[in-house]
Amino acid sequence: MELDKDLCSLQEARNLVRAARKAQEALMNFTQEQVDKIIDLMREAGEANAARLAMMAVSETGMGNYNDKCFKNYFASRTLYDFIKPMKTVGIIRENPEQKLWEIAEPVGVIAGIIPTTNPTSTVIYKAMIALKSRNAIVFSPHPSAVRCTNEAAKIMHKAAIAAGAPEGVIGCIMNVSMGATNELMKHPNVAMILATGGSALVKAAYSSGKPALGVGPGNVPAFVERSADLAKAAEYIIMGKTFDNGTICASEQAIVAEECIADELIIHLKRQGAHFLNSEEVTKVSNVVMLANGGVNPKVVGKDPKFIAQLAGINIPDQTKCLVAPLSGVGPQWPLSYEKLTTVLGFYRVADWHEGCDRCFQLLEVGGVGHSLAMHCNNEEIIREFALKKPVNRLLVNTPAAMGGVGVTTGLAPSFTLGCGTWAGSSVSENVTPLHLINIKRVAWHLGLPERKSLEPLNEIGNCNQNQNQAQTSQIDAQMVQEIITQILKHLK
Repeated sequence: MELDKDLCSLQEARNLVRAARKAQEALMNFTQEQVDKIIDLMREAGEANAARLAMMAVSETGMGNYNDKCFKNYFASRTLYDFIKPMKTVGIIRENPEQKLWEIAEPVGVIAGIIPTTNPTSTVIYKAMIALKSRNAIVFSPHPSAVRCTNEAAKIMHKAAIAAGAPEGVIGCIMNVSMGATNELMKHPNVAMILATGGSALVKAAYSSGKPALGVGPGNVPAFVERSADLAKAAEYIIMGKTFDNGTICASEQAIVAEECIADELIIHLKRQGAHFLNSEEVTKVSNVVMLANGGVNPKVVGKDPKFIAQLAGINIPDQTKCLVAPLSGVGPQWPLSYEKLTTVLGFYRVADWHEGCDRCFQLLEVGGVGHSLAMHCNNEEIIREFALKKPVNRLLVNTPAAMGGVGVTTGLAPSFTLGCGTWAGSSVSENVTPLHLINIKRVAWHLGLPERKSLEPLNEIGNCNQNQNQAQTSQIDAQMVQEIITQILKHLK
């Protein structure tokens, strides 16, 4: 009997979860040494196939560029491995002799991994490695536009894990992709947790599935340039971050907010780095092709270079252009390019001082980036402190390309392709997600003895303040009862 495509996809999702559950039961008994051996071979496989997977991703999705996707795959393999290698994720992971506490790691169970089209192979490598490091099996759901490259990345990771001794089925990936299959995967009773990276609607669906979920929010990242900044370096880093893989990382810069006193000089440096500033007519034309009328970025331009966007908009730009910059005077629907643009287009704002800059950055975050990230180019620590204390973001990235800094390439943040946005964005995690977010921790606690017994006399005075005689007598009786109960408990415990 031949099944319809939608039924095939549902059955495939169920079969993959069934196999993952069986693998999970075996994997949870592995030692730390066995787990680390698996991760090492997965790292090796990711590095060895970084270039091939990059080529597949660019060819299939038409997004980003080959060199940067190579780097993403390498980063998700080698850099991530170096960071998670020393982590204890099996057995007793911490002991506190003073408090007589043991902390014991346990896997959460089978994980559903949702993969975006913008990072279709590097995210697979990353999620597979953090899942198996924490002894969890994982089943991936690819984006429909990246099925082949995502499946190939999953196969490579699975093959390497099996070669290192992992159980068959420990890494799975849906081939017959459908929304029904993704929903089936997220809601399957044998799936314990969802690791969701993708569009807002999909992340919301993950949180609505009834399962614990770790998801992300949009990143409308402002880059504030303050007068104390090294302007040449700021321009270099902003263009580097925005153009990395053609703007497909959610932490990439979306708008420059520059103090008026340094704005003209900054523009000179930005142009030297390949920025092309649009005139008012060109801003309108680019807005019409980059953003949709009903809101959101046009999928046709996601991860595209400036030449493609310029041709689509019907404008002429210099051949060496790396990024299009649109001067804007406000935030919101009247200025479509003030929203998140996962492509090579930046907004540009002038502000009188850092106070106005602070307000402008907040406005940009409010329309679609609350909780995510903010970049600052500044050498005044007091101003950095003001931003850090007042801005609703979980990553304040100072004097670094935001795209690379946010994921942990150029900063001390954990290497990650799932950047939590906290409760401001409806996310359950505010950090860069690591294997430590994919474990349950059991605690063994010993009796420490009793705290020093203190006089209960103050309890007798509860009813004496501003109370009438009857209330005072009642409070005294209650205090005596409490004292007798505590005395009996103390005697029993001793």
